[in-house]
Amino acid sequence: MVTDRRDRTPTADPPATDDDHADHLERSRTVWDRWSDWYGMSEKDFEPIREAAIDRLDLQRGDRVLEIGCGPGVNFERVRRDIGAEGELVAVDYSPGMLENARERIEAHGWENVRVLRADATTVEFDEPFDAALATLSLSVMPDVRRAAETVSQSLVPGARLAVVDVRPFPSGPARVLNPFVRRFLRWYANWNPDDDVAESLDDVFDTCELVDTHFLGTAYTAVCGKRDAA
Repeated sequence: MVTDRRDRTPTADPPATDDDHADHLERSRTVWDRWSDWYGMSEKDFEPIREAAIDRLDLQRGDRVLEIGCGPGVNFERVRRDIGAEGELVAVDYSPGMLENARERIEAHGWENVRVLRADATTVEFDEPFDAALATLSLSVMPDVRRAAETVSQSLVPGARLAVVDVRPFPSGPARVLNPFVRRFLRWYANWNPDDDVAESLDDVFDTCELVDTHFLGTAYTAVCGKRDAA
């Protein structure tokens, strides 16, 4: 990933059709509703990676934070601890099953400043901008990764940052021979989008974007992207 979008020539792939988009969303709803009752089994697997990504946002008390693809709300407690009761967390997901679990988590803790919405992250709009955004294990399953990244960028104040944790096939080394299996597994397990490149989309949309950490032989990574301060 590069660090300054002015140093590259933007490219664009042909957009998916509306039917493709709708079909992908429906598959995502089915897949993630299926996993909504079992997500706790893997919730701890990425916890250190997610926590480190949130650290890089340098959240302050009173901040307004957007989470894209929140699932059952595994990041809520940590984000709320950083922003305090005076901040606000707005989380978006498309799976009713996941959102039901997220709402149960909110109610169990009595968090009055955490709000969840069922929406398509590529088209959702907000009345007020956010000070930071987070997307963990979610962008790569969006039907249009670039549009999702644009939604986030347009929803942030100047100078704000987005922290992304996501997965990909093996980027290098002998393990790349396993990538056909990895792609099929991710497609089955998570409705992973094989046609869009998350890193490329983030590079195209944000002013700065940096790959800051990798894990599991590079198949998991953390990226931090930002918008420039207003002139």
